[in-house]
Amino acid sequence: MNNNFATWFILIAVLILAIVGAVFIAFASKRSPKLKVEKFRARWLAIENSLDKESAPSWQLAILNADKLVDKALRDSHYKGETMGERMKAAGKVWSNANHIWGAHKIRNHIAHEADVKINYDIARRALAAYKQALKDLGAI
Repeated sequence: MNNNFATWFILIAVLILAIVGAVFIAFASKRSPKLKVEKFRARWLAIENSLDKESAPSWQLAILNADKLVDKALRDSHYKGETMGERMKAAGKVWSNANHIWGAHKIRNHIAHEADVKINYDIARRALAAYKQALKDLGAI
């Protein structure tokens, strides 16, 4: 009888461990995937290095490229949405300062959709700082 009890105890313990392991694996797989940090870092450095204080077109191009890089990080992290704005909303609680990233994205939208947009170097630097923080928040850099 004692041997029978030990066998049942071991079977139940193994079953409980298997269930706990399965639950752990299920939750672990739902986390966002690991981003390729070195690839994002290299692309980010190229964007930062493209910013030329004496060249206004470089400011706009840097903002457009930074916005695309953040969107790629959002997509690679499997945030849902048809537009970047929808993906940014889905990532909502990830942002350390949502207002800054939304402000930078609005500047990008002005550049992309309006003719003769004028921005200055300081606006470009602030937008890039917001994009950099967004990439950090996403774990991309």
